[in-house]
Amino acid sequence: MKILKDYAIITLGCLLYSFAFNCFFETNNLAMGGFTGIAQVLNRFIPALPIGTTVFVMNVPLMIIGIKKQGWSILFTTIYAIAVSSAMIDTMNAFIKFPATEPLLACIYGGVLLGISLGIMMLKSATTGGTELAARLLKYVFRNISIGKICLIIDVTVICIYALTFRSLDNALYGIIAMYVSSIAMDMVVYGSSNAKLAYIISDKGEEIKQKLMALGLGATIINGSGAFTGSTKNILMCAARPSKISRIKAAVNAVDPEKSFIIVTDAKEVLGEGFGEYSENSL
Repeated sequence: MKILKDYAIITLGCLLYSFAFNCFFETNNLAMGGFTGIAQVLNRFIPALPIGTTVFVMNVPLMIIGIKKQGWSILFTTIYAIAVSSAMIDTMNAFIKFPATEPLLACIYGGVLLGISLGIMMLKSATTGGTELAARLLKYVFRNISIGKICLIIDVTVICIYALTFRSLDNALYGIIAMYVSSIAMDMVVYGSSNAKLAYIISDKGEEIKQKLMALGLGATIINGSGAFTGSTKNILMCAARPSKISRIKAAVNAVDPEKSFIIVTDAKEVLGEGFGEYSENSL
């Protein structure tokens, strides 16, 4: 059942990907970058090279590396995603003719849908090959760069080469906007589930507040500190929580020390550990 659920989610991602491509990119002639863009450039200089075959050949070495890094599962899921998305693109294009839209709107909405679809597939270890597969493998080297930004760097590079080759500056500029929006949407899907808030609570009644937080099912770390002005020793409670719990934390602190407590709430991009995410060598 888990495998069926994973492939159902990948299929949903393929559907969104196909819709975004046909409705916003293909209809408005927006450059998408990736291996398709490289294949188009190569075809311009060597017409005997078919674009589809060239894209497939370029994916082969990446697939081999992917198998070595993540096992055979990435091969099956990626081949499935490539096959299903390609079939959906052709089928949708055959039965539905989408009207051209204003280019900037196409960039924004197409980029959002594209990023969401790719993020959904990446969460299930699937890609449509090309840029996404290359980015997933490069993530092993550039751990400090998000998967969306790696995709953006690759796509923008390819789009610039595409623009120089076909002398289509407007098309390239719109494509870069779309890829930027796509990278943001992709990162929100891939990393959004790990988002958390970090609350720092400074109060002379730290022990009572700690008990309140524990009663809410929240943990806290006590940090020893001292006031810069008074020099008095203070305990600082550091509490990582889901965004939905922050209002309850503030209410608990206010109930114990409404006048002298000090709360700092900041975003935590990713939290690993009990109750949150888990680290994996294959994580994005």
